[in-house]
Amino acid sequence: MTVDIERIRSSYRALGDGYAYLDGAAGTQTPSSVVEAISGAYLAGLGNQGGVFPASRRSDEIVSACRHALADLVGGEPSGVILGPNMTTLTYRLAETLSRNWAHGDEVIVSRLDHDANVRPWVQAAARAGAVVRWAEVDASSGELAARQYEELLSEHTRLVAVTAASNLIGTRPDVAAIALSAHEVGALTYVDGVHATPHGPVQVAALAADFYATSAYKWSGPHVGAVIASPGLLETLHPDKLAPAPESDPCRFERGTLPFADLAGVVAAVEHLASLDPAATGSRRERILTSMTAIEEYETALFESLVAGLEAIEGVITYGKAPDRAPTTCFNISGLSPHDVAEELARRRVNVWSGDNYAWELAGVLGIRDSGGAVRAGVVHYNDQSDVDRLLEAVTEIAASVRLA
Repeated sequence: MTVDIERIRSSYRALGDGYAYLDGAAGTQTPSSVVEAISGAYLAGLGNQGGVFPASRRSDEIVSACRHALADLVGGEPSGVILGPNMTTLTYRLAETLSRNWAHGDEVIVSRLDHDANVRPWVQAAARAGAVVRWAEVDASSGELAARQYEELLSEHTRLVAVTAASNLIGTRPDVAAIALSAHEVGALTYVDGVHATPHGPVQVAALAADFYATSAYKWSGPHVGAVIASPGLLETLHPDKLAPAPESDPCRFERGTLPFADLAGVVAAVEHLASLDPAATGSRRERILTSMTAIEEYETALFESLVAGLEAIEGVITYGKAPDRAPTTCFNISGLSPHDVAEELARRRVNVWSGDNYAWELAGVLGIRDSGGAVRAGVVHYNDQSDVDRLLEAVTEIAASVRLA
């Protein structure tokens, strides 16, 4: 497929403001179809679930449609889709639940590659249970998380392995399947942070051997809704805290409070949007997603290679992370300027990026940038084009040159 980038970009009204949106790793823009789905749900009338009137039944239908859409997106089962406000909240909720079965001497493995939302909930839960936390380390020069180290970290005492499918700071995609299979050999569960991986290619939770797979819709053109996908059989064995009259059925008993029904309609529209990125894609929605996301992965990879090569060619620019398998996200610094100042200068040139540690707290420490303001992060998603990349490179070149001449 040759990506029709103009067709894709035309569905995002926000892109018409003249800025280069290279901040997608922090959250993407929203296409008109998603906005219309959300407003349409409100305009049609909504009620809380379980009622006997049409507005309530519309909400029931939206929730069901959302579970099916997310299952299609990652290759899961609708009855295993837990919905919530965001990945962080859901991960804390699962950590509270899973850690009830941990005891003194049990072990939990986390990685220094991960966003802190897949680190701190487990570290804190382990502390409460008296469990031991073991760390998978990142190679500072390459940014790689070697799967082979887990063979030494894992033991018969390991209860859970938390690992990212893609770093939100430097893009590194570790061999999650190998890590998960090793964890399963000792009877441990795996919790995979798929927030940064999901927007950039096809996902199959079974191929990853993930017991839990977390994702956030606002990272792939949807509203601020999070989800964790697990097997229904596994959820049946877990007993989260819940209100007495709240449903006992799975996955509802993991969902605290009333769901944001209109936003869930937006999630369905966002999944449909991803499935339509390749207009030639045919078959079921799952098949169209796989086709479209495979094409988008190829498109983004080529665009990202241009971005990285351009940054590395600019005098005074320091880049981080060189793993051969990366999601299209990188971070860099310009010698002589703070990351925040670089981000401000880029904003003046109408280029959107982020600066700081971006909640990759442990990784920023490994890279030696946490205490100096972190780094500038830029990345591409499916609506970016070469002109966005060129504007970033031109602006960084100007900024770096101004520092040398000062």
